[in-house]
Amino acid sequence: MSNPSTGTASKSKVGSSQPSETSFKRKRGVFQKDLQHMMYGFGDDTNPLPETVALVEDIVVEYVTDLTHKAQDIGSKRGKLSVEDFLYLIRKDFPKLNRCKELLSMQEELKQARKAFEVDEEKLVSLD
Repeated sequence: MSNPSTGTASKSKVGSSQPSETSFKRKRGVFQKDLQHMMYGFGDDTNPLPETVALVEDIVVEYVTDLTHKAQDIGSKRGKLSVEDFLYLIRKDFPKLNRCKELLSMQEELKQARKAFEVDEEKLVSLD
């Protein structure tokens, strides 16, 4: 069922955008539990095959690495990497863009709430 020519094509693609395998070793299975839960949430079995989880993890890590390298290329023109570089890269994928904007606004709300809580806590301590 596997095609040997497919494997070499994907290896050459991966090698062109990432450092060589000898210079970059990553831990496998770091996202295993999270991916199992996500896969179950999207309709997979409660305990998916380890090979399937490993494959999905490889795909996700490759996607994130590729996206980060592209954002780094864009950010290097300005001298720094920013959130806007990632938003620029996903600008044509509306569901991803909207979800990122939603998460960024929630992050800002949480930051403001923590800041307000710290100020209130400091006032209570000073009153004692």
